[in-house]
Amino acid sequence: MRKALKRGAIALGFGVALVTAGGAWLAAHPWGPPIELVDPGAGGTPIRLPTLVGNFYPGAGEGRRPAILLLGGSEGGLGAAVDGQARLLAQEGFAVFALAYYRLPGQPKRFELVPLETLTGALDWLKAHSGVDPARLAIMGTSKGAEAALLVASRRADITAVVAAVPSQVAWQGFDWSFAPVKTSSWSEGGKPVPYLPITTVGWNGDIYGPALADAAKHPEAAIPVERIAGPVLLLCGEDDKLWPSCRMARAVKARRDEQGNALATTLLAYPDAGHFGVGPQLPAGDSVPAMITMFGGSKEGNVAARADGWPRTIAFLKQALAPAANKETDR
Repeated sequence: MRKALKRGAIALGFGVALVTAGGAWLAAHPWGPPIELVDPGAGGTPIRLPTLVGNFYPGAGEGRRPAILLLGGSEGGLGAAVDGQARLLAQEGFAVFALAYYRLPGQPKRFELVPLETLTGALDWLKAHSGVDPARLAIMGTSKGAEAALLVASRRADITAVVAAVPSQVAWQGFDWSFAPVKTSSWSEGGKPVPYLPITTVGWNGDIYGPALADAAKHPEAAIPVERIAGPVLLLCGEDDKLWPSCRMARAVKARRDEQGNALATTLLAYPDAGHFGVGPQLPAGDSVPAMITMFGGSKEGNVAARADGWPRTIAFLKQALAPAANKETDR
């Protein structure tokens, strides 16, 4: 049964953090997702450098294309799910670098002090690629990958757009799939921990994030400075997210940008009957939808409908945000 659940989680392509340290759910399911490093599909190129591991897709079309750095979640490695998402984006005309940033050889084995330099290095690699327009650069992530996307975009003025699915408003304490305690940040920068929100209490229902967020005001340094993000931001979340309160955190991201007077748009797509798995590419309806889609909230129908609405709107957002400057002027 456990093997079947693992296969189902990967097949769904959620690319999300299934659980974090201290969670009651992890205590009942003491296993982590398998570590994958898949070869790219047709048209893709494996990037296997000492400091960068991922799959690159040049994107359909002529000339220099807009580019996306794509980040999965705390499953780590580079699985078929994230690679499949990269292929879909490439078919829409984007050059895509699907990046593995931890759990592979030479990378952190725990979600502990993962260097943001791994992500910024991938962005620099993308910008230098001959098929990429360096003026049209986006970063896109899900769950822990969304946390990373917002962190990196808040530090780089060259990011044209951000897509953050089931995101976080803060940098979180790290964790380890083996239950070993991690008492520092998920992320590092310049060899030092990125300020983080600690997890100290578990709620009566096993919730580890709600109690921590209640103390967020005591740790203002952990808040991601999203008001510094230069480009537009798209946030997607499920109101019934049982893994972490993604809509609560997404609203905090939007509010912070709005309150700080950020002139660029922040769009929030919140789906009432969706959970943590209600984001990502569209899924086929009917019996072919894996039962695991409801594991972290939402109904099957709600999650399928959220994806059916959210994915094309994500593509439209990216095409608008990454359009050539001349096209943007014409649209005004």
